Amino acid sequence: MSITILAIESSCDETSAAIIRDGEILSNFIANQTIHEQYGGVVPELASRAHMQNIVPVVNAALQKAASQAGENGNDTAAFLQSVNAIAFTQAPGLIGSLLVGAQFAKSLALALNVPLIAVHHMQAHVLANLIEDPKPVFPFLCLTVSGGHTQIVLCESPLSLKVIGETMDDAAGEAFDKSAKLLGLPYPGGPLIDKYAKEGNPKRFKFPEPQIPGLGFSFSGLKTAILYFLQENTAANPRFVEENLADICASIQHRIVSILLNKLKAAALTTGIDQLCIAGGVSANSGLRKAFTELGEQNNWKTFIPAFQYCTDNAAMIAMTAYYKYLNEEFVDLGASPTARAEF
Repeated sequence: MSITILAIESSCDETSAAIIRDGEILSNFIANQTIHEQYGGVVPELASRAHMQNIVPVVNAALQKAASQAGENGNDTAAFLQSVNAIAFTQAPGLIGSLLVGAQFAKSLALALNVPLIAVHHMQAHVLANLIEDPKPVFPFLCLTVSGGHTQIVLCESPLSLKVIGETMDDAAGEAFDKSAKLLGLPYPGGPLIDKYAKEGNPKRFKFPEPQIPGLGFSFSGLKTAILYFLQENTAANPRFVEENLADICASIQHRIVSILLNKLKAAALTTGIDQLCIAGGVSANSGLRKAFTELGEQNNWKTFIPAFQYCTDNAAMIAMTAYYKYLNEEFVDLGASPTARAEF
């Protein structure tokens, strides 16, 4: 019998729904929220309201596309919905208001269809995004998971056996990108803009410190402070410093953040002896990180894997993939399962 799962992702400011059947993604729709740009960051209350507006049309679009992909009538979403075996949702971590919208919708749908409910950890799902398309890593593998709120190295022994062996002590790499962009006067979201300008700059022109953190831990708070002082000092001497050197500044900042990430990943690979390496999370869409990560693998004869761009940022396909393995293992939750803003991996 086929296993069909409808998954919902609503942890921050993307509303997404996906359908997976027997391990294959049939559809994956994402509604982005542009309202936050004018505020320089995500406003939780506005995000929750936008999720409420987006979730029905996004789920409907995912059902239509999946039905069409499966060779059924894409206009008859009600009929396709009857073939769904389970409903999955992001339980944690994330903005609590945003999580509640997805969780309550998923619970209601599971109750109405009388099918099991599956709760998914958002960061575990980022790791398993590497299993969506070929080529796929072979277990065990290491995954560098990098987003706006998390920076982790995860040892993956099986789809449901994931262990964090290194993580940030303070700020995440994605936050370092966004805060640096803000210091440069770039609009939100600034991380992708740093990536854009970095392509035109010299990454070795300006030197920023690399934190000396023992083991496989990360730290980015000191780097952010160093960038702040660097900009204050140079703009005091030349008010047009940032404008005249933007590409080189962005390239140098990106080069240091990437080197911090990959030096730790390299250490993890050497320590564990694992030669299958992956990256995941929103920052894995950064072209500088993707290029340097691929080169690291080539230099050490390691196999490297990077999800497609659409599976790097928050999306329901990764929730669906994780839910598929949970379904096979019969890991279900009852309707009393509550979302939580923070959760252990």
